[in-house]
Amino acid sequence: MPEISRRTFVRGVAAAPTLGLIAERLPAAAAVPEKRETASTADPVELRWLEGKPAAGVGNTWGVPWPTGALAPDQAFTLAAADGTTVPVQTWPLAYWPDGTLKWSAHAIPADAPLSEAYTLTRGTPSPGKTPPVLVVETKQQVTVNTGVIKVVVEKRGSQLISAITRDGVEIARDLRLISLRQRKIEDHRAESEQLTSTITKVRVEQRGPVRAVIRIDGTHQRRGRSWLPFSVRLYLYSGAEHVRMVHTFILDTDGSSEFIAGLGVRVGVPMRDALHDRHVRLSGDGDGLLREAVRGITGLRRDPGANVRAAQIAGEKLPDPATWDQRVTTRLELIPAWGDYTLSQASSEGFTIKKRTKPGYGWITADAGQRAQGFGYVGGASGGLGFGMRDFWQRHPSQLDIRNAATDQAEATIWMWSPEAGPMDTRFYHDGMGQDTYPKQLQGLEITYEDYEPGFGTPYGIARTTELTFWALPATPPAAELAALARTVATPPQLVAPPEHLASSGAFGGLFAPVDRSTPARVKIEDRLDFLFDYYRKQREQRHWYGFWNYGDIMHTPDVDRHVWRYDVGGYAWDNSELSPDLWLWFAYLRSGRADIFRFAEAMTRHTGEVDVYHLGKWAGLGTRHGVLHWADSAKQQRISTAVYRRVYYYLTADERCGDLMRELVDSDQTFLALDPLRKIRTEPYTPDPHALSIGLGTDWSGLAAAWLTEWERRGPKAATAQKKLLATMRTIARMPNGFVTGSGLYDIDTGEFAVAAKTVSVSHLSAMFGQVEICAELIGLVDVPGFEQAWLQYCRLFNATKAEQAAETGADFGNLILKQGHSRLSAYAAVRLNDAALAARAWKEFTGTDGYTDASPWQTTRREGPEVLNPVDEASWVDTNTTALYGLAAIQNLALIGDRLSS
Repeated sequence: MPEISRRTFVRGVAAAPTLGLIAERLPAAAAVPEKRETASTADPVELRWLEGKPAAGVGNTWGVPWPTGALAPDQAFTLAAADGTTVPVQTWPLAYWPDGTLKWSAHAIPADAPLSEAYTLTRGTPSPGKTPPVLVVETKQQVTVNTGVIKVVVEKRGSQLISAITRDGVEIARDLRLISLRQRKIEDHRAESEQLTSTITKVRVEQRGPVRAVIRIDGTHQRRGRSWLPFSVRLYLYSGAEHVRMVHTFILDTDGSSEFIAGLGVRVGVPMRDALHDRHVRLSGDGDGLLREAVRGITGLRRDPGANVRAAQIAGEKLPDPATWDQRVTTRLELIPAWGDYTLSQASSEGFTIKKRTKPGYGWITADAGQRAQGFGYVGGASGGLGFGMRDFWQRHPSQLDIRNAATDQAEATIWMWSPEAGPMDTRFYHDGMGQDTYPKQLQGLEITYEDYEPGFGTPYGIARTTELTFWALPATPPAAELAALARTVATPPQLVAPPEHLASSGAFGGLFAPVDRSTPARVKIEDRLDFLFDYYRKQREQRHWYGFWNYGDIMHTPDVDRHVWRYDVGGYAWDNSELSPDLWLWFAYLRSGRADIFRFAEAMTRHTGEVDVYHLGKWAGLGTRHGVLHWADSAKQQRISTAVYRRVYYYLTADERCGDLMRELVDSDQTFLALDPLRKIRTEPYTPDPHALSIGLGTDWSGLAAAWLTEWERRGPKAATAQKKLLATMRTIARMPNGFVTGSGLYDIDTGEFAVAAKTVSVSHLSAMFGQVEICAELIGLVDVPGFEQAWLQYCRLFNATKAEQAAETGADFGNLILKQGHSRLSAYAAVRLNDAALAARAWKEFTGTDGYTDASPWQTTRREGPEVLNPVDEASWVDTNTTALYGLAAIQNLALIGDRLSS
């Protein structure tokens, strides 16, 4: 029987004083299993592009895990392309094992790195490269970054985030700033909005190269003393790059009912130096579709200026001297309209329109329309121009691209993350509560609509959204094929990844996954079903149109078998908000398969759930919201949604700083239990939150706290010492409880991080372990030795699906009538491996295949439904719901990794 390795720190842990020495250890005489045998720790790692070699080089950042004890904390690396060409690489640590060795490393390559199908990462001295390193110069007023191709000036005060972008001494862009439109009334269409502009409060240089520079800018939108929508913007610049990548985050600091966002965007000025007929506008449409226009077009005229002239304008080239044209055109150029304003508006996921006009005060004409625009535009001319784009443009409708004043000395380009043509963003609560002003009435409502309603709790105050944008400083109008490649890069940024085999052999994320294996019929059956479930949700997102500014990235909770829709309007059955860990299902599905479509689906979910479903300001900061019709509607504000365990995989695979911020925000989230009691509606005894005796559940509450503490500790963050102290103290005191995790909850001291010793009680919920506790406990047991903690967890794992008699015999009482037994089969599998118990492994497979959840008796197929039965044709599997899918997926993946050899063929 295989055994999961216990990755104990080496005895020489004093070499890592910042991590501290753990007091609890196994007795010296105890047998400690050796760490997992892996491929040689010196073996190189072959990296590949997630979607294949990209069409354009823009630089890249990625993460790689390493086995415990394999690499020094300051290990250097070298990178080579498939043909052996060395590639400059910048390296920095993301996380450390408790023995101080490197656990996760991050790497970055330049924008002008040779594009190869694959690269090999090896220990060694990095190549300096041919391009000069990115240069960062900081003064009291500015930060200037030179990539070797462009120079970007970042301001530390005022409204301009970027005051200038130059290339070869030519100013391509200036005065990049954030704008928002604020409107007080939402029903009155005559109400006017006011424009607020970014005001910078803080600028920090987070990385200075040599390959990658990162500048963080914080501030708010302001006008006439009113400040709202705090923002955090990161600018990413790579050596050899002609672009700036921007990651823009704003927080909604309004209650959602008295003032509304009527527009949210980024605006930048573009100097226009060329003759009107040498100025060009490009807007991307579906796929590689591209609108190609000149500000003053000379094609299609009654008089032909010349075929070569027309061809040059369409190609975006500088036209020949007008003296060489047909003079009937040359002498009358001023009679040809100059189209200075363009708008591409993506009102829904199913349609965009493009319109243009000559200038303000004159009418718009429709240029064209399409379905899904890539979200990329260009304005400029033969002497240079600006490309600009927004990722997930159509997915996050209503979005918009504006070009204004292209016929003047300075054009303006605006990327609207919320289109002003869509009207004010409606963030109001969707009903009046129907008199549910007391807890008993609210609980009755929960019984009917599955919505945990409470007046004042359905507020969006404190939620956030992060958007990725890119700006290119181009020396001239590029050919159409190059612009199409840039549009594809905006829509799907290239991503380097390590293969599943390396991810698994490193012991990353508790060792709970293994590469896809179809070597037996039984394995094939499970793999086919895993594929079916993911493909179903991917198609449902498309067919049900799970898109939109606040919605994209989430999935629905439960279908309505009568209406043949998902229950989008029924209380707690609508948006899923991470209920029962679909985030983890998707990420573990990617880790073992390397599938790009799964990665992108999980990435969108991580961006959504970490921002929209969690509060980042106010009294509930650090808590997430349970599933509902609106992402913020439900009154259950809990750790189980905000938990860092849902962000860890994406962070470590990509080194994404914003995702790192989200996890760091949660280190002190034990404070939230002073502000809000999760059990306030069902307590029967008096309870007042006491900082030295906080009632905290040992399941969904503690696992969320533990995930944040572990992440901060292994990242060696600014609060690592506190995180380590509280993590180990809770582990130690849970272990001392007579019934361990079976106790259900404990009284927690916020200062010491300890739980008070509890009486021998039994309180087990089917939800306790289903929000990341399985995964976080596996990681902790593999990291540190705290006597009794593993025993307490294994007891819970063994007994959850045991008989009532077995439960009562060991703990003093049975656990009642529990559900989600299929999802808990992975707990049985984990205990079987740790205890080397073949009978328990066999029981785990029976629980997986023959209890609740999806079984052989499930249909495992869809039914095609068309009008008039449904609004749009859909492929329906009414027997599929997200709770069961997430738990089936995780149980299948983890059982195969842990006890796959016990699966009959």
